[in-house]
Amino acid sequence: MADNNNDLGCQDWNAPPADGQVVDFYDGESVFVTGGTGFVGKALIEKLLRSCPGLKNIYLLIRPKRGKDIECRFQELLENPVFDRIRSADDAGKAFEKVVCINGDVSDPDLGLSAEDRQRLCSDVTIVFHSAATVKFNETLRTAVTLNTLGTRRVVDLCRSMPKLKAMIHVSTAYSNADKMTIQESVYKPPADPGFVINCCQKMSEDDLREMGRRMQGNHPNTYTMTKAMAEWVVAEQADDIPAAIVRPSIVTAAWREPFEGWVDNMSGITGIMMEIGRGTIRSIVCDQKLRVDIIPVDILVNTLITSAWHTATYRQNAVRVYNCTSGALNPLRWEELGNLCQYHSLTAPSKYLQWYPGFSFRTNRMVHRLCEILFHFIPAFVLDIVLRLTGSKPMMLKIYRRFKMAARTGEFFALHQWDFISKNIQELNKDISFVDRRTFPVDITQVVWDTYVKDYVFGIRNYVLKDPPSTIPQALSKLQRFYWMHRMAQCAFIGMVIHVLKSK
Repeated sequence: MADNNNDLGCQDWNAPPADGQVVDFYDGESVFVTGGTGFVGKALIEKLLRSCPGLKNIYLLIRPKRGKDIECRFQELLENPVFDRIRSADDAGKAFEKVVCINGDVSDPDLGLSAEDRQRLCSDVTIVFHSAATVKFNETLRTAVTLNTLGTRRVVDLCRSMPKLKAMIHVSTAYSNADKMTIQESVYKPPADPGFVINCCQKMSEDDLREMGRRMQGNHPNTYTMTKAMAEWVVAEQADDIPAAIVRPSIVTAAWREPFEGWVDNMSGITGIMMEIGRGTIRSIVCDQKLRVDIIPVDILVNTLITSAWHTATYRQNAVRVYNCTSGALNPLRWEELGNLCQYHSLTAPSKYLQWYPGFSFRTNRMVHRLCEILFHFIPAFVLDIVLRLTGSKPMMLKIYRRFKMAARTGEFFALHQWDFISKNIQELNKDISFVDRRTFPVDITQVVWDTYVKDYVFGIRNYVLKDPPSTIPQALSKLQRFYWMHRMAQCAFIGMVIHVLKSK
């Protein structure tokens, strides 16, 4: 476990940003962000506004969604708790005025930009962060290619029309080459030519595309990793004459320190699993507990994005530079340790939304896991839904069970494999930024103490996802005690039933 008893660990994170090379680099610059309403995008915008006060503008690409126009979605974004620290400052209004909403969509030709907006971006923008993507593992090939691969090509095309461009940072994933066990900081040739696949997606039927995707996928676990690999190839091939870089984060998780310890605003992936472990609804998970789990706190990723733009502009090279933003090689954490820490901290500060006494097992045998799924997930959820119906409440447990089952199935590949990510460029980046910038934009994953981090993560899920304030902990502890004895009685009853069946034979 890493030791953080040093100047970085003792820093006052509420202090105003000190001047440094990176902060100075952003003075007077205009930034264009895609995917700004997502988890990473929100954290990126917040950090830029708070730590780069000299920034001129942040242009944010937003599309209408679920009946809400872009202005409505923009206001909802600014009301998000991630911006609470900025809102509490005296010049909050001035900071938010820098964020300019741009109507557009990466799935549309020319990003759906009006001629006026395109001209404004091309004449003013100097730094681009492209993080828009679909992260659904089970997405159809057509949708995944349109958003992840074609969307990236459209952003690159726009960047090539920006005469003042200093850096274009493409947010990829460390698992874009999940078909390989050792991942270098270089762009690998994808399983198919991106241009050919894009053309097929625009012309072929869904059935034909599904069959083509199966043949093309090879050792890629899903369309997400495959289309992200093709997106990287697009950047490497078509952005070779502009200052571009690729940042590959592993599994992006709750904030380490900024904007708040444990901040998270979604329940996807590991966050959802940790939440349900804490609520006692998960008893079995398919996973090899001895393998490393590679997670990266969202603020470490955001700091890497911000500093890599400076690095790309300052140390420009002919080839596209790749940064593997990962933790496994530098600060390893095993699934077993993560699970134990999650369960321990969930027991010390349970949520009032507890459903049963927390306790689970990692399993590599899928048949045993499926049996446990029926016994400990499906049947209890079915019974609880009946009770909820009888008491006049809305049944929800089977819905939660199915949602977790789907998420767990799509994530099994990543819980049963381990990758070696080479991260020399991240270490070089950390050396090249000044001491002041290392304090303002820490990118060193070895500073993270996993025990403390998971504790903050569990509290973050409680506060920001479940909306469960600390004041309910005493009530939740009483509930936990009741569930403990109910759990023990259920175990005794089950053992007694097994003994009875065996004796009767």
